[in-house]
Amino acid sequence: MAREKNGYVKKETMLLVALGAAVIGFLGGIVFSAYQGPAPVPVATAPQQAAPGPGGGGAGGGMPPQVAGRIVALEKEVAANPKNAGAWVELGNIWYDNNNPAKAIEAYEKSLAIRPGDPNVLTDLGVMYRRAGKPEQAIAAFDKAIAADPRHEVSRFNKGVVYIYDLKDLEQGLKAWEGLVATNPNAHAPDGKLVSKMISEFRAQMGKGAGSGDKSGK
Repeated sequence: MAREKNGYVKKETMLLVALGAAVIGFLGGIVFSAYQGPAPVPVATAPQQAAPGPGGGGAGGGMPPQVAGRIVALEKEVAANPKNAGAWVELGNIWYDNNNPAKAIEAYEKSLAIRPGDPNVLTDLGVMYRRAGKPEQAIAAFDKAIAADPRHEVSRFNKGVVYIYDLKDLEQGLKAWEGLVATNPNAHAPDGKLVSKMISEFRAQMGKGAGSGDKSGK
């Protein structure tokens, strides 16, 4: 991951989701991460040998040796210093990037227990809950992120996506996006589309659906 000038690491992990025919015929949806966390935590040099696979609770499982080694080093660090929130976050980020929601959730939760209310960690936690098939817990995480930072745009956007595409609650999803637009009228989806335009398109489709009801009385 590229390091930015402010010393933080930025991840832009985007997941495209196709919407089924059950929801108003508008296809698409993006859940993404905008985590900006502290610089990697200094830990002891990772050993060179391969670590156990995911089933054994360690790294490996086809990962590049540097990644597997970094996981081993971080796991040693948090075992020795369990209050090292930054190490837990970095460990969560690695599991996030390697599509292991269960381990990412565990690491993020450990970090939040030490340093609660970080909206970026909460947002990535919500994405992992969604990927783990737990949309209600994803919404709860996004809500905590919004409570911690009412102007946190990514959590508001993701909340709308989960309501619309996972919970099939279009109205609640659009309300989440409308809250985002109220915060920033120029808010964009990761593909560059204005969120306000997306809302208008959904609302227009809803209106067409209402207008195509039973006309048998004519």
